[in-house]
Amino acid sequence: MKAVLVAQSGGPSMVINQSLAGVVLAARADKRVGPILGALHGIDGILGERFIDLRKVTPATLENVAATPSSALGSVRRKPTADDCARIFEVLRRRGVKWFFYIGGNDSAETASIISEHARAAGEDIVCFHVPKTIDNDLRESDHTPGYGSAARFVACAFMGDDLDNRALGGVKIDVVMGRHAGFLTAASALARVAPGDGPHLIYLPERPFSPTRFVKDVKDVVKREGRCVIAVSEGIADAKGNLIASRFIHEVDSHGNAQLSGSGALGDALANLVKEKTGIRRVRADTFGYLQRSFPGVASATDQDEARAAGAAAFAAAVSGKHAGGSIAIRRKGTRRYAVSYDVVPLAAVAKETRSMPDEFIADNGHDVTQAFIDYARPLVGQLPVKALLPGII
Repeated sequence: MKAVLVAQSGGPSMVINQSLAGVVLAARADKRVGPILGALHGIDGILGERFIDLRKVTPATLENVAATPSSALGSVRRKPTADDCARIFEVLRRRGVKWFFYIGGNDSAETASIISEHARAAGEDIVCFHVPKTIDNDLRESDHTPGYGSAARFVACAFMGDDLDNRALGGVKIDVVMGRHAGFLTAASALARVAPGDGPHLIYLPERPFSPTRFVKDVKDVVKREGRCVIAVSEGIADAKGNLIASRFIHEVDSHGNAQLSGSGALGDALANLVKEKTGIRRVRADTFGYLQRSFPGVASATDQDEARAAGAAAFAAAVSGKHAGGSIAIRRKGTRRYAVSYDVVPLAAVAKETRSMPDEFIADNGHDVTQAFIDYARPLVGQLPVKALLPGII
């Protein structure tokens, strides 16, 4: 009886525990599986042999955990070295692990790929599978990734509320949304527009160069037309040379040496000050959604929850089939009239390291909005949004 080992990595999400449940429930139902181990804090937990016995978790508890945001096993951001891999193999050998599942984004896929390559080179009979997760929606091979639909729903609801607030008090409101290289999450703000004049009126994505001069003109034009302005800005906006606008105001770096974009309100404050200085508009406010987008309870998309669990189950089925030495699960949209997806096995190398950005057909020609193609793409992932009503004649 061989063991299953599952771990989580990277940024938490609202549905990552659904994927955990998908793996665990499928493993429990398979008579070939012995122990089902959960590593605490990713590969750090493997190296330190900090495991929990997931067979002892009651079905009721597992379902409650699945419906709870954030990484139940704890997370980590660590790329294994050759020495780490040698130690990981030794731990897996002693624990009798046959199937290893790593739930995370492209960095997690790279980690699974490194471990898989070392396993084959060492002649180890270990099958490594990556289960996709990222709110940025930037994994290659997939139409979309678990975590995105729920985070996008949060963004859409937040902008719907902010637009209502702005209608009442007027002025300019700037909201900064996560997304270093991909604008999918910021673009989801457009789903908040359900009535004429609804914001966001301007949407700035990292896929298009950001010009402060053009930004000020855009704001002036909207205020002249609408009497107010709500703006969605990706934290990763950059100038024509690719230099991050936020790097002018943020000097902290993350574990990869990149400017620490999330967790700082500097970009929003700088843009708000720019609007005040260049337009004379008195009421200008800015908020940064930051980490709220990842683990906010109560707003998870039903589609996202279902697909996250199915991705975990699909990874287990592929791993134990004997057809794959390893791989990643890609969610692909079927070309049917009614929304449907498939769960396909792709090579780990196809998902590791590199990311994707918003396709051109999703971005409006003016550079500060999205197209109907994006709305059609995102709507089934987010689900039905709250209904609102306005009094006649209110701006």
